[in-house]
Amino acid sequence: MAATPDTDKPSVSNEEEQRTRLCEEFAAVAGTDSAVAQCYLAENDWQMERALNSFFEADLEKVFDVDVSPERESSSPQNKKLKAEEKPQGDCIDLTEDSPSSSSRRASEEGNNGLSLISWNVDGLDTDNLAERARGLCSYLALYTPDVVFLQELIPPYVQYLKKRAVSYLIIEGEEDGYFIGMMLKKSRVKLVESEVVTYPTTKMMRNLLVAQVTFKDQKLCLMTSHLESCKGHAEERMKQLRVVMQRMREAPDDVTVLFGGDTNLRDTEVAKVGLPSSVCDVWERLGKQEHCRYTWDTKANSNKNVPYISRCRFDRVYFRPATKDGVTRLVPDHMALVGLEKLDCGRFTSDHWGIYCSFSAAQLAEASS
Repeated sequence: MAATPDTDKPSVSNEEEQRTRLCEEFAAVAGTDSAVAQCYLAENDWQMERALNSFFEADLEKVFDVDVSPERESSSPQNKKLKAEEKPQGDCIDLTEDSPSSSSRRASEEGNNGLSLISWNVDGLDTDNLAERARGLCSYLALYTPDVVFLQELIPPYVQYLKKRAVSYLIIEGEEDGYFIGMMLKKSRVKLVESEVVTYPTTKMMRNLLVAQVTFKDQKLCLMTSHLESCKGHAEERMKQLRVVMQRMREAPDDVTVLFGGDTNLRDTEVAKVGLPSSVCDVWERLGKQEHCRYTWDTKANSNKNVPYISRCRFDRVYFRPATKDGVTRLVPDHMALVGLEKLDCGRFTSDHWGIYCSFSAAQLAEASS
């Protein structure tokens, strides 16, 4: 009797094609080559998430002079949020308060109703000079004293470093393994109400959306950050993720100001296809499309990746939806600049991306209700 073919089993050519695609995706996310990608994927039954977690579980703690707590293995994001609110240990040194002008700046904070933020992909996946680059981030936090910081491409040791060296901030993480996004909230100015992680069901790169409901002065804010799907070939998934973000921004209550910042990897044609809600603006466009802060990924000026080509893209973006309810104080974007443009002593920049600094002024109540 002739054997019947196993129609459920993929053909050799299809399986090879699928594995080649997985290797390419792994290499793009992890910043490695296809040979390394193949090793990790093969060891993990070609399961992308398992393979990436295995890759990032390398002994990265040695990069920083900090200990990663064993409790991390079993802690949930909610538990970590609570731990971040605990008083810092005695060996914590707050590098974000290193600025000579920080004491006078603190004195003026109480009367300042404006909000400031930084959004930055810190490239934690690149472990070369990572400790010095993390100190560079803390120096910029000391210089600008942002109320809110959106971070992408964090890894666990980087977060542990920040928890010891930026103790004036509450840190919220979007994940606990591999690489992930996070937020930092200045404890003296921004109060966390609740946070949640929104999953992207079809992501191939462990991407998600971190949402935090906070209060700032007398205002309710909804803060969002994300690292949308990377690479030109993943435009469809990236646009699906952008739709999730825009739906969240559009549906927020009218007494809430919504701010999104992150590494979107977006091309302008993709944004045009999705479309922004009429209530949402791109802050760079709102402020006049200033050329000096257009490109956040710029291999012409940033040599961290040392690539043989020039690529200048506006991957990192800030979106804003103001509160519209009568009588509610409203924020208005008034300034944007790129940060991280100076090389560190190690000869490299804080990240391969420039960070975005934005400030927002508060409209008077009388204006808001007119």
